[in-house]
Amino acid sequence: MDTNVTNVSYLSMIRCIRNPDKSGSLIGNLLLLLGTLIFMSAAENDFMKAAEVNLQNNALHEQMHEWRKIYNERFKQASAQFSNLELARERAARLRWKTIEQLDRYLIEFEANFIKSGGKVFWAQDGTDALVEILNIIKRNNVHTIIKSKSNTVSEINLNKVLETENVNVVETDVADFILQYEEESSTHMVMPALHKNKEQLKKFYHERFDLPENVSTDEMVKFTRDLLSEEFYNAGVGITGANFLVADPGAIIISENEGNALLCSSSPRIHIVICGIDKIVPALSDIDLMLPLLSTYGIGQAMSAYNHVISGPKQQDEKDGPEELYVILLDNGRSNVLEREVQRQALRCIGCGACQTKSDLYNLIGGNVYGGPIQAITAPLMMDTAEYKFLSDAQTLGEGVNEICPVKIDFRKLLLQNRYDFVQQGLTSRNERWFYYAWKKAMLKRELMRWTGFKTRKHIMESLLKSKEGLRKMPSSAPKSFNQQWREKK
Repeated sequence: MDTNVTNVSYLSMIRCIRNPDKSGSLIGNLLLLLGTLIFMSAAENDFMKAAEVNLQNNALHEQMHEWRKIYNERFKQASAQFSNLELARERAARLRWKTIEQLDRYLIEFEANFIKSGGKVFWAQDGTDALVEILNIIKRNNVHTIIKSKSNTVSEINLNKVLETENVNVVETDVADFILQYEEESSTHMVMPALHKNKEQLKKFYHERFDLPENVSTDEMVKFTRDLLSEEFYNAGVGITGANFLVADPGAIIISENEGNALLCSSSPRIHIVICGIDKIVPALSDIDLMLPLLSTYGIGQAMSAYNHVISGPKQQDEKDGPEELYVILLDNGRSNVLEREVQRQALRCIGCGACQTKSDLYNLIGGNVYGGPIQAITAPLMMDTAEYKFLSDAQTLGEGVNEICPVKIDFRKLLLQNRYDFVQQGLTSRNERWFYYAWKKAMLKRELMRWTGFKTRKHIMESLLKSKEGLRKMPSSAPKSFNQQWREKK
């Protein structure tokens, strides 16, 4: 059975409801929607419920639209620093591909050089291994407060929830994550985690949570947050950060940021723990002069991040600042599953800039607190190694925009189609699903089957299934006669 017939996904159907002029075949969309209802997994069901809530959030869509406009303007200005941007992308893609193809060599080289500098390295096969090591460090040092800077890798292992069950106080130090932590919202996969919050919502938050005046200014909110976090920086026993890159030679950690909080997380506490995916490595320090400008340009439309740190080990005897103990946890957590796929392993070239999210219609419709964007659609089903999450590869549309914006030239379209093909070949689809697409293909290829129910019946079923909910666009009225009927009458 040809899996390419599934290019129109059920989440594309959601987009069609909001943009009815882009909807596809009436009977085709109807069959796809019915198929979705037949074989929806638990994870898929949760995803759809959360997506439906955000789909009706017009304020979110307006803010996402405004951010894309700002990003495009900033990107145009920042990319002017490259005399030949396409050449820079080509160099970065080749560098990352070379690294991924020799990943074992560079990881061992990093470990050896990092240990020479006094650091310690732990290899974590999955999130559980990483959490066990972190809890051992915390308990061994009798730590009760941890400061943390934003990292998708840290969020990946649900660190905050685990530490809370151990009665360890975790303080988010990025301003946006600090706000979301109090409101118990997830910031996973979001380059701009508080993008869905406008100024009035932030004022309300500070007024209700910290009793600041209702008309508090932006400067006052920033000052209050800075003063509040300052105490935490110097009282915490452990600082936890991610890393943008690991450098094999000389065994260094690279952290790029704009707030300065990651520097304080890595230097103020006595212990610094870095959690980083095994795919984030580059061969040499000289490679950073290419990767950091690309990361900031494509990530936030900025020529260079305000703070870029190179950390090669814990505090030495002749140094006044820095942690006494420095640990790096190299997290696999399914990345080896991606690496063993000859085609999909190129997804590990990703540098985590989030540029592909700006070009994903699905991401901009339902937000980053629900959906991680095109790169997650490729890697998550493979990393999880379960059919339960394969719906993510079906959810992402196949537009070329994400390919054009990727700084390391990942071919998202090709990898998504390869995922879908592999799932069918591996028998990860249910019997109901296989029969459904068999029937769908037969109906699409034979006019007599499409006309079997009659146009009025199909029209009634479609309008009933896609009955507009509050906050969504109304479905346009169908023509009184089908195109086929009108064509026959005309000719």
